[in-house]
Amino acid sequence: MRQIIPDDWKKRINNFRLDLDARFDSALFSSLRGTRELYERFSAFMDRFYVGGWKRWVFVEPLSEAATIGLGGLVLMLALAIPAFRETADEDWLKKSDLAVTFLDRYGNPIGSRGIKHNDSIPLEDFPDNLIKATLATEDRRFYDHFGIDFPGLARALVTNAQAGGVRQGGSSISQQLAKNLFLSNERTIERKVNEAFLAIWLETRLTKNEILKLYLDRAYMGGGTFGVDGAAHFYFNKSVRDINLAEAAMLAGLFKAPTKFAPHINLPAARARANVVLDNLVDAGFMTEGQVFGARRNPAFAVDRRDESSPNYFLDYAFDEMRKLVDTFPKSYTERVFVVRTSIDMNVQHAADEAIENQLRQFGRDYHATQAATVVSDLDGGIRAMVGGRDYGASQFNRATDAYRQPGSSFKPYVYTTALLNGFKPTSIVVDGPVCIGNWCPQNYGHSYSGSVTLTQAITRSINVVPVKLSIALGGKDGPKAGRAKIVEVARRFGIKAPLPDTPSMPIGSDEVTVLEHAVAYATFPNKGKAVTPHSVLEVRTGAGDLVWRWDRDGPKPKQAIPASVAADMAGMMSHVVSEGTARRAALDGIPTAGKTGTTNAYRDAWFVGYTGNFTCAVWYGNDDYSPTNRMTGGSLPAQTWHDIMVAAHQGVEVKELPGVGMGEKLPQPVSAAMAQAGQPKTLEIKPGPPPILTRRGAEILVQVEKMLDDAARVAEKATPADPKKPGKPVSSSALAFPENYATATADSVATPALRKN
Repeated sequence: MRQIIPDDWKKRINNFRLDLDARFDSALFSSLRGTRELYERFSAFMDRFYVGGWKRWVFVEPLSEAATIGLGGLVLMLALAIPAFRETADEDWLKKSDLAVTFLDRYGNPIGSRGIKHNDSIPLEDFPDNLIKATLATEDRRFYDHFGIDFPGLARALVTNAQAGGVRQGGSSISQQLAKNLFLSNERTIERKVNEAFLAIWLETRLTKNEILKLYLDRAYMGGGTFGVDGAAHFYFNKSVRDINLAEAAMLAGLFKAPTKFAPHINLPAARARANVVLDNLVDAGFMTEGQVFGARRNPAFAVDRRDESSPNYFLDYAFDEMRKLVDTFPKSYTERVFVVRTSIDMNVQHAADEAIENQLRQFGRDYHATQAATVVSDLDGGIRAMVGGRDYGASQFNRATDAYRQPGSSFKPYVYTTALLNGFKPTSIVVDGPVCIGNWCPQNYGHSYSGSVTLTQAITRSINVVPVKLSIALGGKDGPKAGRAKIVEVARRFGIKAPLPDTPSMPIGSDEVTVLEHAVAYATFPNKGKAVTPHSVLEVRTGAGDLVWRWDRDGPKPKQAIPASVAADMAGMMSHVVSEGTARRAALDGIPTAGKTGTTNAYRDAWFVGYTGNFTCAVWYGNDDYSPTNRMTGGSLPAQTWHDIMVAAHQGVEVKELPGVGMGEKLPQPVSAAMAQAGQPKTLEIKPGPPPILTRRGAEILVQVEKMLDDAARVAEKATPADPKKPGKPVSSSALAFPENYATATADSVATPALRKN
């Protein structure tokens, strides 16, 4: 075996290995020596540039540090710019927001418009020179000098605001404002400002200065539901922007900062004061002299009086948002941007809703310490017949019907009872109303009392809190209350509730938050025989030329069977008792079958009534924007009364439909005065049901003073009588008078839950 490889071959192999090792060592040595020589040459070369002494610390080190920091800054800017440039990924970014929509009501009558006013016949050179100067003097004096961000202007704004102790001057350039209008929202965050700056630079590289200015003038929101200066000129002055004078141009230029605050049809003095500031800016910027603006100061602009115009602005905003989402579903090859949309709104119902809320707040809002309200009326296929998102659209465009999440209180309980019926319970099932705890949380009923054994119908009628909590425990079975609450959330999702609904022990009595819109349309599942529908405002979409593009009954989502029809009928039967004999008797309609549920939240912050008939469903909410408590307002007071007034108008001229599970409605008992009049007796004054009696703060102070006077009088009489007189009766205290016993009927759905809520 050892002689397999000859000796001469072994010698050759060893020599080859030695040669290979030598070559490797030689190459490594040569390369290292060459590297050292190169380094020495480089060092010798760089030594020529060595700077020492004071020159090094004055010039070299600062430049070196600046280069290092600059490189890091470039990397950081790139990281920050990526989210901003993602907004421009759409190739059609220039047309991203330029929808122009004319809205019609369900009967084809015009009710308003939203979006950009497409009027390409007015190029920038045809805009009045005084309007362009007023805009530049007020919004961006260095517009033609900067590259998208005006650093001197930003510094000036920072100094001015610091001296004033608040925001007095904006630092955003016109390019930045246009970037915000085209790509971003109005949220005040650092992220938005960073994206705005990068997008402004991006716009400057792709558009000329005049194109940016024209887009800004055409797309800025100008108040009153108008976009662009031409639309604003028609709305406020009934004329084209070509024909406005200097005073009107100054008023329009003043709207860019705060169109709601300075809208002349809402607050003409504020609009004129703002226009005067714009005239000052024209003089300060050197665009005009004081003599040229003197006439505009002496003769300020007059706006068209539009206070009597009742445009459904909250509804139009909602419909426009829905239209934007709908257009995004159209094929990308579809380039049409001008539409005529027939909506689901009924203006008669809308007017009734506006008047009902305004009347109730005007009469009783101060007493109840309630300042805001919202309502949504829907037909049974989800079409919105009326929407009120707040008391005054001019004062606040925030839509409380669609965007405000508020606790529904006891009005959430129907989802709990529905879940119970789906899991073997019956309306006649008995549940013991008694103490119960989940961990450290123990719900309480109103008055801290219990009713013992009650049926589910009695529990929902009297708005008992303990029963829904016990149902959530029973639904969980061996898996615990958490599993039961998961079933309730799943049923609410079937109804169409998309709010987060986080899992908390108090969720069954309405501690989670929902919107008025979702809540109203979700209740349509009950009269719909268990079919859930999608809320919508758009019925039909046509192009400006009249071509049909989209139709709800053909292209919209179809109803889904959320619960069995028998369960929906049982729930309607149970909820009808809430109106006929429970906490919502103020909502009862004469001859119209009605069902619903009141809701009152912890500390009386929110008051609800959500109800339905065989024709419509409606949700009403009252409260305050700052979450401050009302003065013991419950769902059975103003919300139920408002619901009644709205639904009376909604059913005018409408064939009343039977409510599954309830049947047809019954005539309400006639008032005593009406019965006496029919009997030939003198007619007495009829008193319309109003809110429950409450005591104002001033009234309480007067009663306290009266009590003190009575006490003083009793002491004086006692001193003046030496004999043993009969002790006078103790005066009635003001606290006893402040909340009479009949008040409890309207607050039966409230529960004093100290930890989390009062349903």
